[in-house]
Amino acid sequence: MSTDSANPAPTAPATPVQPTEQAHPAYLKVAEDRAAKVQLRVADAITKFAGSMNFVYLHAVVFGVWMVFVEKSPWPTLTLVVSLEAIFLSTFVMIGQNRQAEYQQAKADHDFVAQELELKTNTDITREIHTLTTELHRRMVKDA
Repeated sequence: MSTDSANPAPTAPATPVQPTEQAHPAYLKVAEDRAAKVQLRVADAITKFAGSMNFVYLHAVVFGVWMVFVEKSPWPTLTLVVSLEAIFLSTFVMIGQNRQAEYQQAKADHDFVAQELELKTNTDITREIHTLTTELHRRMVKDA
């Protein structure tokens, strides 16, 4: 008798699982700084839309309509519009990359400070254990 029917394979949840941990403090600071600047919020919104399938569908329809009804071949105005759009979109991509680099640097700085503090704490604990062990050994040898 097979146990496969009794224990079916687990399925993926229908919605993404939200992390139970809080966001990294460095991320919170970067997000707070970005939320305070209108131009960065606008850039984030444009980047979010430009990275979606709705953006692709909209462009496929607009370009198709333009090529069929607005301008005759070889579409010089459409070429100009697409080139300008590519310039602006690449700028928004770089803004997003800069945001990611800023977050990574802030996270690395925060983690470095936290690890240095942990190292200092561990060193202090190790020294204290050594002192206590030495004292205990001294007392044990003295009593023997």
